[in-house]
Formats: sequence, C-alpha cells, structure tokens
Amino acid sequence: MSYERGMAAIRLACPPLVPHTQYIAHPRIARLLSGLPDGHPDQEGVYRRKLDLDFIWTTDGPELAGRLTNMGHGIYQADGSDYDAAVSYPFGDVEEVLCFDPVAEYGLPDVERQSETYQAMWRQQQDECDAVVPGGLYRSVVSFAIAAFGWELLLEAIGTDEERFGRVLDGMERIIMAYTEAWAKTDIEVFLTHDDMVWTEGAIFNPEVYRRQVFPRYRRYWELLRDAGKTVLFCSDGNFTEFLDDLAEAGAQGFIFEPLTDLETVARNYGRTHVIIGNADCRPMTFGGTEDVRREVERCMALGKACPGYFFAVGNHIPFNVPDENALALFEAYWEMRER
Repeated sequence: MSYERGMAAIRLACPPLVPHTQYIAHPRIARLLSGLPDGHPDQEGVYRRKLDLDFIWTTDGPELAGRLTNMGHGIYQADGSDYDAAVSYPFGDVEEVLCFDPVAEYGLPDVERQSETYQAMWRQQQDECDAVVPGGLYRSVVSFAIAAFGWELLLEAIGTDEERFGRVLDGMERIIMAYTEAWAKTDIEVFLTHDDMVWTEGAIFNPEVYRRQVFPRYRRYWELLRDAGKTVLFCSDGNFTEFLDDLAEAGAQGFIFEPLTDLETVARNYGRTHVIIGNADCRPMTFGGTEDVRREVERCMALGKACPGYFFAVGNHIPFNVPDENALALFEAYWEMRER
C-alpha cells in the first residue's frame, strides 16, 4: 500500500506504478488473501496490504432521521444477509412528494460538530491505513431523492412539475451543503461525491433536467470543496459517458465508474487532466476463464497507463460468485502489468 503513490496519481504526477484499489464482496477471497476468518478485526487490513491498495473507497451520510422509502434488496452477499423482502413507500402520491420539505423532515446538522466528528473518523482511518482515505457523501441529489421517494415517485414527480420538484431538491441541497461544509473544514485531501444518477443505459430522465436540476447543485458543492483545497472525485453506477463534459464543467476533478461508462472516451478526453478510477469488468471474471481475465486487465492498462491519474480497479466489485482462480489471475495480471 502507498499513500504517496495514491496521492501522486490524485495530483496527476504519474507514479511509476499504476496505483490500485478494489471493492471486494467475496468472503472466500478475503479469507484466502488474509489467512484470517470472517469477522476477524484485522482481515480487511491484511488483505488490503496483500493487494497493495493505494486508495480506499469510503463515504458517509448524510444521516437522515425521517421518512425514507425501502425498495427491498436482492441477494448480493454470499450469505444472503442483504436480502430484504420488505417494501415500504411512506409517500402516498406525487402531490405529497411535491409538497415535501426535506429540511423540516430531516433537519440540518450542526456544521462545527459534524466537522469534528468527520475529522476524528477520517483521522483514525487514515492513521490506520497507508493509502489515500477520502472524505465523502453517499447521498447526493439523485441518490438522496431515490432514498426518500423511491424510483417511481421520483420519476413521476420530476415529470409532473419540474419547478415544484426543484424546490424539493433545494431543501435537499441545503442538507447536503451543510454536510459538505463540514467535510470542507476537515484535513481531508480528497472528497468523493457518490450519486447513482444514471441506469445501465444512461440517463433516467431528460438530460436537460440534469443540466437544470442536478449539475448546478454539484457545482455549488464542489466550489466549496475546491476552495478549501480538496480534490473532488465523482462516482456513479451505470453509464454516465454522455455527462462527462457536464461533470467536468461543474468541477469534478476525477471519475470513478463501472465498466458501462466508456474508459476509452474518458481517457481520450480527460486522461491528462483528471483522476480515473476503475472500469475493469467482473463479468469476464465470473463467466470466463483466466485468459479472459487477463485480456480485461490488458484492455484497461492499454488505455489507463498513459493517464497520469489512473487507478486500476474492478469497477462493478468482485462478487462472491467469481471463481478463486479468476480473482487471483486478476491480481497477478495487475501486478505483472502495473509498471509504466
């Protein structure tokens, strides 16, 4: 692991080894890499060192005490512990959504107290880890609205009366901005904005709605952070290739993405100016053999090595159904190819 190597890439200083991060939801591989059983407090730290990770994906909040939608959850974890058949929608119709006041419902944090909490939390994580640990928020605009209303009412509300729904987003923005200000007051060097704002095929609503209702809010968050000297990274599931220019114009200094967002486009247009994290695909690992895995690493390295801020990562996680030999082949190929 190397904080110095990770920060060199964040600063676009092109470290001699392509840096590395991973998101592992594969208990057997975690046990295999660490030699420690599930639940052992040192397991994650040991396998992070074994994989020589340089960046640790992490976000926090905003914490929301109030009405939230529960859309249920399928099985992703090996033990099925994430399965949730319960579904609840606390908002009855579109009119109730359009009348909603997020600040009255969820409240605003005390910025100074929240900043002290974030500083202590981040400092402990950073001191325990020789890799870049960012600050960040998980619910940012679209993800916040999904959590509150669920997909159906969100889409129906923004399609019924965009102006009124924009006023609802204004309240959400006040909450997100307060948490953003708290992070800006800490000693973090990197901030991660997570917002699952697109689907696998791209935009979930008219792209111009993003340009009126989403990206201007990002710009305001990111101006605050950049003025405080933080590097801003944007992360979303799905395919946001069509919005790369909008995100860069709003102030994103880096992109973290799944295989659906096009690495070739990102590298061509932003490879010299932005941090790039991810894009390797877990599907060849899951359904192919070790040679398929190797070709996937080669594809990413062929595009990423020329980019000074590129980090290698499997963009859509390493899930529990990946064969052991394929996961190990991925790591071995990365270690073999990471030298520039």
